[in-house]
Amino acid sequence: MGLEKLKRTVAAKSAAEELALRTQIRWLIRRDMDEVLEIERSSFEFPWTEEEFLTCLRQRNCIGTVAELDHEIVGFMIYELHQSMLRILNFSVSPNCRRRGVGQQMVQRLIDKLSQQRRREIVLEVRETNLDAQLFFANSGFKALSVLRNHYDDTCEDAYYMRYSLKSAVHESFQPTNRLSEYDAA
Repeated sequence: MGLEKLKRTVAAKSAAEELALRTQIRWLIRRDMDEVLEIERSSFEFPWTEEEFLTCLRQRNCIGTVAELDHEIVGFMIYELHQSMLRILNFSVSPNCRRRGVGQQMVQRLIDKLSQQRRREIVLEVRETNLDAQLFFANSGFKALSVLRNHYDDTCEDAYYMRYSLKSAVHESFQPTNRLSEYDAA
């Protein structure tokens, strides 16, 4: 029985890797909007309207990307560029392509845009009821830093403020010591 489960897991991982290889991440363009809106409506209880997307994308620091598989939009991400960080505003993958590596590929593309010299972190807010998103981002290396009380205008719902932070290996391994710290251990 354990062997069969392992075979299914390997087959699912292989299928997800194959899907990720066929998925292309590119800039969002105007003709993608119908498919993006369809994904948005199928993903959220309080979806953005087309006008909200367009208003956001007209801002100079706002970027839209899509994941395309076999000429079909299967995911999108809207984010803002700030001086020292990137902020994800909206992100979703089509329900039939979830848990198949598409979202991870899109987030990894954003992480690859970080650098030691300039932008060092990615931040976002996630609804307290959106457990799938919380787990997805936590598995992608994001940490929940705080709770934003009554964050959303459409409900009284709280949000988790999450952050992915680029760290240098030197900073992580450095443990400061001094003569007094030797006595603390004793």
